[in-house]
This record gives sequence, structure tokens and C-alpha cells, in this order.
Amino acid sequence: MSLTLYERLAAHDHRPSPFCWRTRFALAHKGLTPEVVAIRFTEADRVAFSGQAMVPVLVDGDRVVSDSWSIACYLEDAYPQQPSLFGGEGGKALARTLNHWVDATLQTSLAGILAPALYDILEPADQAYYRKTREARWGRTFESMRDERETYLAAAHTVFEPLRLRLAEAPYICGDAPAYGDYLIFGVFQWARCTDPQDMIPAEDDALRTWRDRMLDLYDGLARSVPAFGSAG
Repeated sequence: MSLTLYERLAAHDHRPSPFCWRTRFALAHKGLTPEVVAIRFTEADRVAFSGQAMVPVLVDGDRVVSDSWSIACYLEDAYPQQPSLFGGEGGKALARTLNHWVDATLQTSLAGILAPALYDILEPADQAYYRKTREARWGRTFESMRDERETYLAAAHTVFEPLRLRLAEAPYICGDAPAYGDYLIFGVFQWARCTDPQDMIPAEDDALRTWRDRMLDLYDGLARSVPAFGSAG
């Protein structure tokens, strides 16, 4: 069957969505290569067939699945002969817990830095939509968020601590080899790579930096195949 993935496009081929990167890596883990269709924030009508307006959306033959967690679970069930994303039901439950932590803590801790940064690289039509929806979500203007970058960053470094501790024990969050937990966390760092002019991982964070480089190199450099901040094309 043919696979098509709908994901987020910012500008100049920047693909910043952490949710879409979770799915990109889940597909690569399963050895699957989809046709990728990139859409802008103001092109939600292009995924209206899915019954909602968000990406990622995966089309597998006549099956349509939206939401990154739902897609991961679908891939695990639909392609059991391929490497497991979770390593069993216990691993799946832990991955779901980590999914909630990433959404509620890690990603939220960096939103005050990365949301304004993403706004700066969007096309003008998308900027208007993104400002209206995100400033309403957080009750803050992008300008006020930029003024408090250092406060946000200090808080984020505290949030990074369990990642540092784990990566001092193993090369990947999930152990000797990457799995869905790594993809959940890496999606946030790929969001930063695509949008933020400054590297938020301190130079002394050798374990975290080394893990990020390993993740960038996975699957023939899948994450490196899209531009980082400051590059185009």
C-alpha cells in the first residue's frame, strides 16, 4: 500500500513540528518511506479529509490516521513484523507516560523561546494566524516572551536534568538502541534546531549533545535532511 504523510512546513523547507518529527522517526524505525506532503498553517483545508485540521496525518492505503501518538500505535499494530517502537505493552505504557511529560513539561518549558522564534521564520500569511492562535493560548505576546528568554532558558535547563541523568547511563533514552521515547524527546530539539538562532544545550552538556548528534545521524541523516536555522533551500 502507498503511504502519504502530511506534515508542517514553515518557510524555506523548514519542517519545525515536533509532532511531525515523532512520526517521521516512527516511520523510519519501521523501515517505511512515505510520500511527504508539507502544508503551511493556513492550509488546513488540505487535511480536512481526516476530519480535523492538524498534522501529522498519515494515509496508509484507505486508512487515515491523525495525531502522532495514534499514528505510532497504528504503525506498531499494522506492521508487527517490523522493529517494535515500544518493546511490548509495558514499554508502550512507559512511552505514553513520557509522551505526556514531553507535552506538558519539556515542550511547554521551551514554548516561550521557540514559539516566537518560529513566528519569525513563517510566511506573512502564516504569521498572522500563528500570532493570533499562540498568543491566545499562552496569554502573552511574542514580544514579552522574547524579553524573558533567559528566564525560560534557566527553567528549561532544570527540565533537562532527567535527560542528562539517563544519557549518562545509556547512549539513548530507551537504552542501547533508539525507540519511540527518543523520538518524542528529539522532536522538541529538532523544533529548536529549525527555528532558534542560539543553541540552547550548554557546551558542557556532553551527554545531551552527543545524543542529539546521534539522533541527527539516524536513518541516513533523516533529521539533517531539512535546513537548520539560518539556512535555506
